[in-house]
Parts: sequence; C-alpha cells; structure tokens
Amino acid sequence: MAEDYAVGYGRPPKHGQFEKGRSGNPKGRPKGTRNLATDLEEELSALILVREGTQSKRISKQRAIVKALLAKAIKGDTKAINIALSMMCRLFQIEEADLSEATLPEDDRAILEAFQRRWQSTAATEVSTDNESEQS
Repeated sequence: MAEDYAVGYGRPPKHGQFEKGRSGNPKGRPKGTRNLATDLEEELSALILVREGTQSKRISKQRAIVKALLAKAIKGDTKAINIALSMMCRLFQIEEADLSEATLPEDDRAILEAFQRRWQSTAATEVSTDNESEQS
C-alpha cells in the first residue's frame, strides 16, 4: 500500500486521516454561541436615557456615541474632528478626487493662492535661516 500513496507535505499517512463522513471537530461550536459582531450590534442598539437641555430622550447607544463624538468635534477637539471626518469619508464614500475637484468661487481661490504663496515664502525663509546658522 505504501507504493500507491506517497506520504509528505499535505499528504498524511492513511492511518492518520479522518474517516469519511466524520468531522475533525466533532463537538464544533456550541449552538447559540454568538460572535463579537452580533454582541456589539445588540449592545449598540440598546436604548439609554439621555438628557438634552431640559428634556430626557431614549436613544440608542450608537446614536449617543455619535452625538458625543460630534459634540467634542464642534468644541474643537482635533482628535474627534479627525475621527468624525474619516468616518464621514468612509461612510459616504467621499474620495480625495471628489474633494480636489470641488469648484471654488474666484475670490476664495485668490485667497487660498495668496495664503499658499505666503506659506511657501515663510518656509523658504526658515530653510535659508537654518542653513545659515548651521554654517556659522
């Protein structure tokens, strides 16, 4: 029998292989066991009581998280702003090409170009000042 079957990588000996019709994991995953995505989805959809001004509302935990994130972003938290913008781009499928192709009014474009020129001139001045200080 050894002549008919070559044992090697990916080809275990016949006596070590599973029998036909029998699983390699006979107990398997117990029925009713839920995965992380199911647990997270259920937890995020659970309702909580939130006060907005003088009113109390029942909203989902997911909505409460979004409200808290956007409230921080509005207050100027740069980390929250970054997270909110990246979520918006991902969810609404906004690509960088879409943002760069946006048409600006002529006066806005002139303001941006003036700022860019000023920025480049200050950056060039800083580089030349750094080079002079290194040489002396």
